[in-house]
Order: sequence, then structure tokens, then C-alpha cells
Amino acid sequence: MLLSFRYINHQITPTQQNQRSYPYFHLRRLSLPSKPHRNPTLSLLSSSSSSAAVSTRNVVYETPEEAKEGDFDVLRDDEAERYNFDGSFESTELKRFESPAVEVKELDDLPEQWRRSKLAWLCKELPAHRSGTFIRVLNAQRKWIRQDDVTFVAVHCMRIRENESAFRVYKWMVEQNWFRFDFALATKLADYLGKERKYLKCREIFDDIVNQGLIPNESTFHILIVAYLSSSGSSCIEEACGVYNQMIHLGGYKPRLSLHNSLFKALVTKPGGSCKQHLKQAEFVFHNLITHGLKIHNDIYGGLIWLHSYQDVIDKERIESLRAEMKSLGIEESVEVRVSVLRACAKEGDVSEAERTWEKILSSNNKPPAQAFLYLMEVYSRIGKPMKSLEIFRSLQKRGPPNVVSYYKIVELLCKAQETELAESLMVEFIESGMKPLTRSFIDMIHMYYNLSLHDKVESTFLRCMEKCRPNQTVYSLYLDSLVLTDKLDRAEEIFNQMHADEAIGVDAKSCNTILSGYLASANYAKAEKIYDFMREKKYETESPLKEKVEYILSLKHKQVEKSLSTKLSKEQREILIGLLLGGLRVELDEKKKSCAVNFVFRENFQIHSFLKRHIYNQFHEWLASKLMDNDDENIPYQFTTVSHTYFKFFADQFCPQEQPVIPKLIHRWLTPRVLAYWYMYGGYRTSSGDILLKLRFGKEDVLRITKSLKANSLNCRVKKKGTVFWVGFLGSDAAEFWKLTEPFVLADLKEFLEAGIESSNGSSKTSNVNFSSDDDSPPN
Repeated sequence: MLLSFRYINHQITPTQQNQRSYPYFHLRRLSLPSKPHRNPTLSLLSSSSSSAAVSTRNVVYETPEEAKEGDFDVLRDDEAERYNFDGSFESTELKRFESPAVEVKELDDLPEQWRRSKLAWLCKELPAHRSGTFIRVLNAQRKWIRQDDVTFVAVHCMRIRENESAFRVYKWMVEQNWFRFDFALATKLADYLGKERKYLKCREIFDDIVNQGLIPNESTFHILIVAYLSSSGSSCIEEACGVYNQMIHLGGYKPRLSLHNSLFKALVTKPGGSCKQHLKQAEFVFHNLITHGLKIHNDIYGGLIWLHSYQDVIDKERIESLRAEMKSLGIEESVEVRVSVLRACAKEGDVSEAERTWEKILSSNNKPPAQAFLYLMEVYSRIGKPMKSLEIFRSLQKRGPPNVVSYYKIVELLCKAQETELAESLMVEFIESGMKPLTRSFIDMIHMYYNLSLHDKVESTFLRCMEKCRPNQTVYSLYLDSLVLTDKLDRAEEIFNQMHADEAIGVDAKSCNTILSGYLASANYAKAEKIYDFMREKKYETESPLKEKVEYILSLKHKQVEKSLSTKLSKEQREILIGLLLGGLRVELDEKKKSCAVNFVFRENFQIHSFLKRHIYNQFHEWLASKLMDNDDENIPYQFTTVSHTYFKFFADQFCPQEQPVIPKLIHRWLTPRVLAYWYMYGGYRTSSGDILLKLRFGKEDVLRITKSLKANSLNCRVKKKGTVFWVGFLGSDAAEFWKLTEPFVLADLKEFLEAGIESSNGSSKTSNVNFSSDDDSPPN
């Protein structure tokens, strides 16, 4: 069955008559560049809408995730390297898009005086109301209002730049039984919202257009992609790529050079380890630049080689072809391109090419970048020459004091080569240098000793690690493996219990399997049964030989193993969820299953979240939709989702009824110290002066409700609004009281970053200028 659509080619122009009292418009006909056309392959090109909730750097939006903070930058390793673009890379095109025009009648053309008056009243009244009252006012007009009237109101809201109000009018109109889809109105509204970087609403209208079997206008594609690229959410780049691909395959458009360049730059501006999966998309952008005959900037070639050098399997032929093409075009290889070639050589063990590239770097630069030294060290290590790697490290030291990453690399290479004495001497040198953190190198040392069966040294290194730094889960797991292997089961049980009790460390499937194997080997079947029940409760995967043995033992005791255990949220999990929801977490509704899922989102360059994500992953392991085999810190993603379950619907109904964030009326009963601690860790900051700020993305009434609850618990606070975010501030002695209450529930690794009253040089730039100096404790209007 074919659907028909009305399409009108008029543009809105305001008149000068009575503009103060009534919104008048005249009609002006325009010739349109193109009409909407149907998409015959629509079902094969569906695109998922954005699930991430983010905000941009310069404007605070209504989505929950903040723009990335720069407080606690973590330099994990050499993969923190970013590709630097030439200043001439950006290109600006001033040519404007042609978009379809919307037809609206002026009020004088309406025959009924009462209709003119009501429309004028709606245009004046609606923008002043919030969502609830807004919808009630529109619902009250159902008896007389029709599509042309609602279109008039939406157009007026866009004319006065009340695009939020226009979007609400549009969403209300779509739900009416007389609604007929208006391509021109949808396009205009989507473009306006996209220009304000409200990409979620823009995407919603974009999807409406596609679902009608129409092709969105070129301007809508372009603006939506730019809106995604202007945001900092973890999935916004993927969404931008999806829209870009639709623009070419579905719409048949030829994107502008600036759009190709902007998307390519977004694909390679993150650290290499986190953006290597974008290679295929970057190659597609490169292909489109060539196909459309557009000018290709030098950095496009450099960026592609940079991406190729981070792949797990290096495509040497592709790198060589790109370098050959650069040479044929007369483009000189930059230092970054040569460092990328060295990185690829380090993974392949290509010494001859690495040495040639190294000579080129030396001839073109008196001070080669430190990364080049590290990759050259790795090349020689690959071919079994660790002494040559050490020689390069010493030459790097002559250029200036080595940094933490260079020590990481040389200790790692010597440990892999099992050069025990050299690794020990370098580790002592590293510790005496006073540089931190040391944990990564301790892990390499313990790995080496474990592989060499030097279990006494495994224990001594673990104890030294306890003295010099705080061991993580990996360090504890290696030590636990060593203890079980040497039949020191009492000590192993002590370490396992210590891991389980420490929220900052926790246990995972690997450590549970290790201690289970120890209990089974020592015939301690009672404890093995308890561990097995715990693993089934947390839904940890039990290794097959261990599982068979445990179930055989249980069968001898005439105990039947239940196939599944009913999972319930523990009190601790419920309190953690409430704290995270106050800090900005959102629950997603699954309409098909009539249940909800929690989408945990953490900021990548925020050190507090890098610690917190692993803890939350372990706490909700049994609820996660997908689980990792290896729970190493670096493998846990910054975004993961639970399964859809009716248990989470309670939290959605309380904190986000009708998809609008609110503070529950019973919040005064739920503000336990643990709730406050997780709110602080997820959505709070310690300022440079030692005060504590907590973020709230709720309405004014909600903020008043929670501040009243806080004061009822003897926690004095002040509230200020910055953009669309409220900040609850605990200043001076109030911060000390808040910290005293929440400290027992703050992760041990985060206490140094969050303890109140300690001045910090790397406080949040985003919150340090929130002014709490006035005496008004209520949120501003």
C-alpha cells in the first residue's frame, strides 16, 4: 500500500504589522531544489538511534553525561598518543544549504475571529510553560485545533528561536489522529535543533522522516553529523558514522569537503588504542574523497597510516601504498608518519625498515620524540636483542630524565626476555626515581617470576608492591595463583577474602576458579561448594573440569544442583544504583519487554571513573548483558549495560517517569551514607580549595526536595545553577562533615582524590568557577 504525502513549497516571512501583539506571517513561494523521494531499500538500511546521553564542551545540554573533564588525566602507556593535525586541515565552506520551505497562513486569512485569537494566545503562552503544563494546554485545544493550526504554532516558535517549544508542539501533533506528515516542517525543525547541538531530538525527527519512506534533506544529514561530532559521548562518533554512511548510500548525496575532513578528524583524535576500530570507516571517508574528486589533505594520509599502525594485524602493503602515493604527490612524510611506521615495525619485528625510518627521523629532527625510542626498543626486543633495547633506553636517558612510560617499556621488555638481574636493577632504579605509579611494572615482574617458578620472589615482590603502591586486582590474582600452585591454601584463602572484602579490588571469575581449584585439590569440599554457589549466584563461568568435579561431589551427597538461581538486587546494589542515578545515570526502558535496563556510562579521560567502572562492573556482574572472559582493568569498557529486567523498572518509575528526570518524593528515606558516597564518586568533585560539589540534572523543585532532605540529615549545603546543571556545594566545615559520613563507603583508591579539605592543583576547571559566595541557599530561577 502506497502512502501519499502533502508537500508545500512556501517560506515563512514575518510582516511588520502588529508584531507586538500577534505573530503575523506572509507567504512567499520558492522553487525547491528537490522533492522528497521514496526509499525502496529502507528496510535494509535501518540505523539505531543514539543511546548515549552526553553534552558538548561549550554548551550545557539536557543529556546526562558531562563533557570530558581534564582533571585527572591518566597516561596509561604509549597508546595514549594522539594524532596531531596540521592547523590548515580545517576547511570552511560558506555555501548555504537549500531546504524546503513551510507553508503557513497569516492570521488575517483565517475566517474565524475566535481561531485567530486562540492561535495568537497559544503562540504567546506555550513557550513560557514547562513540559507538563505545555502538554495540558495543548490537550485542552483538541476540540478545535487541527494540523494547519498546530503547524502555525510550531513555525512561530521556530521564528522566535524557541525550538524546544517547537519540538514539543511537533511531538504532540504526531500523536493526533488527524496528523499528516509534513516533510518541510520536519526538515526545518530538525535543522534548527541540530544547529543547537540537540542531536537526540534532531535524530528523532530524522528517524521520523526515514520511517515515512522519505529521504531526509542534505542539510539534515549534514547538520545531524556535525551535532554528533560536536558532542563528547562515547557512541556519538559511531552514530555520526552511521548517518554519514546513510547520507551516501541512502540519500545519494555528495558530502562537502569540510564534512569529510571533520568526520575523519573525529575518527583519529582519540588515543590510538581506543580508535583503532575506526580504520574501516576512515578508509571509507578516504575512498569518498577520491571518488568525488575532492582535495585530500596531507593529514588524511598521515591519519590513515597512524590508524593502520595501531591494528593488531599490520597491513604492511597498505601502509606502503599510502607512503608511495604520498611520495608521488610530493608530500613529505612528517615525523608523526615515521613514528607510525616505527610502531608498525615494532609489532612486526621488521628491523631493517625500522632502522631506515629511524635514520630518517634523526636526519629530520634533532630531538626525536620519546615514542620513537620506545618503538625502536620494542623492535629489537622482538628479534631477541634485549641488550640493544637497554642501550636505546640509556640513550633516551641522556636526552633528559626518562618518564614513567619509558620505565614501563624497558621493564616489560626485560621481563619478557626473562633477564632477571637486569629487570631487578631497572625496577630498583625506577622505584628510587620517585616516579609513580609503579603497579604496571610490578605486574611485569610478578609475571616473570611466576613463569620462572620463582614463587618466593613472587611473594616478596607482592609485599614490596604493597609497600610502594596500592596493588590492583591483577596483582592479587597473580599472587593468588602462585599460592594455590604451591599449596599454600591458608594464605590463598586469606588473600581471596581480602580481595572480596576490599571494594576497590574485588574478585572475578578467574580468582574464583583459582581458589576453587585449590579447595578441590586439597579435598576441602565444603568450602569448594560454598565458592561454587557464590560463582553461580554472581553468574561467573566455572571452568569445565572444575564444574564437572564439583557436580560429581554434590551428586555423591545426593544434592541436586539447581539449574538457575533467582537473582535479586541486594541492598548494597540498590543503594549504589540510587547514588549513581542522582549523579546522572539513566535507566532505559525496553518497551517490547516492558522492563528496563541500566546503561552504565563512564568518562574515558576521568581517572576517578577509570577506578569506579571496574568496581561497578564487579558489583553488577550477574546482571550484565555481556561479560568479559578477562576482567583486566584495561579490558572493561567505559560503557556497559545490564539485561532488561522488571527490577530496574522500579528505578525508572521513580527517577524518570514519562522520560523526564525527577527526584523521588521518598528520597529522604534513601539518602544513606553509601548513596551519598556513590553520588559523590560518580557525579561529584573536590574543588581546588577542598570543598565538595555534587552535580544534579533535575528541575528546581527536585533540587529543593533533595537539599531539604540533606539538611534534615544535618548536612548543610548551598545550591547554585550553572547552565542547566545544579551544583550542591558543601563548603568548609560542611565538606568535612560530608566526608566524615561518606568516607567508609568511598573506594580506597579514590580517597586521595576526593577527601575534603585537601587543596588540589588539578581541580575541575568546569566546577571551580561555580560561585557559592552569596547567602542564598535556594536554586536560582
